[in-house]
Amino acid sequence: MRIGLVGGGSGGHFYPLIAVAEILQEHPEHPELFYFGPSPYDEELLKKHNIKYVYCSAGKLRRYFSLQNFLDFFRTIAGIFTGIVKLYIYYPDVILSKGGYTSIPILIAARFLRIPVVIHESDVLPGRANKFADSFARYIAISWPETAEYFPAEKTALTGIPIRRALQQPTQNPHQLLGVPQDLPLLYVTGGSLGAERINVLILNSLSTLLPHVRIFHQTGEAYEEHVKMTARELLVDQPDLLNHYYVVGKTDGATVAALLDAATLVITRAGSTTLFEIALRGKPSIVIPIPEEISHDQRSNAYAYARTGAALVIEEHNLTPHLLQTELFTILQNTEQYQAMQQATKKVTVGQAANTIATSLISIGHEHGS
Repeated sequence: MRIGLVGGGSGGHFYPLIAVAEILQEHPEHPELFYFGPSPYDEELLKKHNIKYVYCSAGKLRRYFSLQNFLDFFRTIAGIFTGIVKLYIYYPDVILSKGGYTSIPILIAARFLRIPVVIHESDVLPGRANKFADSFARYIAISWPETAEYFPAEKTALTGIPIRRALQQPTQNPHQLLGVPQDLPLLYVTGGSLGAERINVLILNSLSTLLPHVRIFHQTGEAYEEHVKMTARELLVDQPDLLNHYYVVGKTDGATVAALLDAATLVITRAGSTTLFEIALRGKPSIVIPIPEEISHDQRSNAYAYARTGAALVIEEHNLTPHLLQTELFTILQNTEQYQAMQQATKKVTVGQAANTIATSLISIGHEHGS
């Protein structure tokens, strides 16, 4: 059996595919796995899981005016023709799509070649790629109950989000693994796999107020790492001891994220669904700062769907100030009753064993197609 995987552009699309691949690799069928896209995203992870990378171009359709939209239109057209050729050569029995612009050419090619498709939607509001595929997809997995209204009920299932095993297993001695003492509460700050400049600036402007009371582990995105480190040294030139409370990395692997989620007292994050489900799995209260709706249509809906459970507090980016962040943060940390209620509320979010459920559907549909 051969199974194709598609969807990328961010870790929120890519890492759930890896979680499903981990289950598929242990299945008695031992299916061959192929990842289609304009880039391998994380080539080491693909190699680690014996997933063959197959190049297929794709163009991004931005929600704002850009000359790149014109150029990317032709990249998408080229990708459709490339996708038809590549799918014909490898001819998978079934394809799992996580959506995103990288999936469009492969979805169109799969429909042309009558290869069955399974889609997984991470966000409350479905992306355009998954809405395009809902009419011909064989199985649709969703992460939020609110999403069900957007897809045909007869083939839609609430599964939650596939989460990699590295993030499901509890970490032994997480503080020791991270090199962080346990004398103060630990804040884990993340802007997603690529980082978030607005959150980076917010944290930098809050360092002198926060660091006397907490330790901060800040994942900045690789593009911002050196700038954040340099700026922190300049801002704390008169308080050099506080720098020992501040840990900055550009990128984190699965084991480090797992340790952070175990060690953290509270998480400050964007509203990517995969990140929110990982936080919920570890039972950690959080402050969620969604990307503004004019830039990303999905994060605001994700943030408020998550916050309605009681597990998180949402701060809109246009309201964001260091003072507001500090007020809300210390309110949560100093109110034991509220903190415990937020911890308990995270249990409302994690749904089922998504990776197993989706892997089982892929094997079943692949058999039907193969026969």
